[in-house]
Formats: sequence, structure tokens, C-alpha cells
Amino acid sequence: MNAKMVDFGGWDMPLHYGSQLDEHHKVRSDAGMFDVSHMLAVDIEGEDARAFLRQLVANNIDKLTQPGKALYSCMLNPDGGVIDDLIIYFLTESHFRMVVNAGTADKDMAWMLLQRDRIAPGLEITPRRDLAMIAVQGPNARAKVWQVLPGSQADTENLKLFQAAFFDKYFIARTGYTGEDGFEITLPAADAADFWNKLHSAGVTPAGLGARDTLRLEAGMNLYGQDMDETINPLEAGLGWTVDLKSDRDFIGKQALLTKPVTQQLTGLVLLDRGILRSHQKVVTQNGGGEGEITSGGFSPTLNQSIALARLPLAVSPGDEVQVVVRDKQLKAKVVKYPFVRNGKILV
Repeated sequence: MNAKMVDFGGWDMPLHYGSQLDEHHKVRSDAGMFDVSHMLAVDIEGEDARAFLRQLVANNIDKLTQPGKALYSCMLNPDGGVIDDLIIYFLTESHFRMVVNAGTADKDMAWMLLQRDRIAPGLEITPRRDLAMIAVQGPNARAKVWQVLPGSQADTENLKLFQAAFFDKYFIARTGYTGEDGFEITLPAADAADFWNKLHSAGVTPAGLGARDTLRLEAGMNLYGQDMDETINPLEAGLGWTVDLKSDRDFIGKQALLTKPVTQQLTGLVLLDRGILRSHQKVVTQNGGGEGEITSGGFSPTLNQSIALARLPLAVSPGDEVQVVVRDKQLKAKVVKYPFVRNGKILV
């Protein structure tokens, strides 16, 4: 489809199919699709599956009681740093499915196998490279999927966010990484190209990594390796809502989170001067709170100005003005509460 291809975590991935800007606006206004088959589905099977996941991830797996329900969580190291962020689906009491990031897949598998041998040696942990994944996102995304998969509407129309259902050979989840409604659909890899072409014929616009990044930035969603990594704990990455510190359950990294004081927070920034915000730019606060750093930044096509996620001192609050150092100049920016855009609406 004439995509501009680039290396992404060892995968050949489309950066765009002609216009990153058009792809972004199509997802916000109609429907776009992303080939996210580089992400890895991992099946965790055995009678100790729940007990294993209770210790492995920071969010509480006991929230998952209904088949198809999904949970977003981080997998932490003993120091509380983020090994990866992921989604876990509850299929049956002895079968959970996890979807992890492409660039961390090998590391994640090694870590899970190490912990399995310690916690639940009988578990089967199977990477599913026989599966592909296509995300269809936008206000018309679900209707277009139902058009391509006749009969699937009955099984998926009443899915709430973070729920999934099987339809034939398709695992259809109401999840996404754009701030718009839609589905992430897992299917046999051999059927992916045909399904993609049918979606395209139904008027779904192919979209690449460029639009995926501007959409997720507007939606205030973390990107692993930029907004958090093994040196950052989730409480300082805006992911406190994914960490269960209230229950008695112990999990890897819990003690570190309980004992380390939180000194930073993830905030949104909107640039007031002309320029573009980029990751690793230094942010100078006005109130003597110290310095921070942009973790993700870029031009927002929906707002038509530059925005960023930044890790700043706790003293900073929405409405404050800060200075961002761009090529030795200090540019004015305003601290805002993210997300910037959800469901097509500007929120800042």
C-alpha cells in the first residue's frame, strides 16, 4: 500500500501511507487501522495461572472474574521499575492471555519464565507468534468491523471498554491506543492480509506509526521506553491507578514502591511560544520546584500546537507556566492535566 517502512524494535513497520496528518484526522473523525502484529500475545495456562499473575503484576488480577474482561497493568522489577506495561485478558480460570510490547517481548518472556519457575513451575507460558493483531480505531470503527464480519455485532455490540469476546476465529477487544473507540482484533496470522484488505474496502484508512504516536500522545497514553522504563516507577509515570497497594497481596516491586518517596509526577504541557516540544528537553519550573524533563512531545494535529508529557516536580500544578529549553532558548509552556483529546473532543 505504498507505506514508508522503517525499523521499529526489529520489525519492518509502516511510518505512514502517504500522509501522517491525514491518517491522524481519519482516526479522530472516521476510522483508521493499524497493523500491531509486532506486539506479542502470550497465553498463560494452568491451575496456578491466577496465583502467578497475582505476584507478577502491580494491578490486582482478582478484578478479573468475567470471561473476556481485560486489565491494564505494569510488570515491575524488585526496585519498582517498569519492565513493561501490558494488558491481561481473563479467558478461563486456568487460561489468561497477556499482550506485551514488541521491543520488550524477549525480555518479558525471560522474566516470566524465571518467575514461573519460582512461583508456579507447572504453568505453561506460550508466545503466540501464530497470531496477528489489527487495531481499528475511530468513531466509526466498530460499525466498519461489523460490516466486514457479518454476525459479529451480536457478540460485540454490548462490550464495555476493556472487555473482549471471541467471534469465530477472531478475538475482538474493545481496547485501543488512540483515545477513540474501536476494537483490537487478534486473529490467525495467515488470515491477517485478507482481513486488512476487506477493512480497506469498507473504507477504513491504513495508518502507520506516526499517526499512532500523535494519537496516543493526545490521549495522554504512556509509551514504554519514553514515558517509563526500568528506572522509573509507575507512581512517577502517571500510572498510580494501575497499582494496587491497598490489598494484602504481595507483588514484585511492592516493597520498593511503599518505601521510596515519590518526588515527581507526569503532567501535560501545551507550548505557548512557536516551536516543537520533543522528548529529553529540559523543563525549568518557575516556583523553585526544580527542573524536569519532557518524556514525549510533538505537534498535535487536533490542537494545532505542540504538546508534551513531562516528568516534573510535585510542586507544579495545572495552570502553572514553565520554560522549556529548546536549542538554548527558553520557550513558554503551560502545565495542563492530560489527556489532551478523547473521543474527538479537545479537553485542555
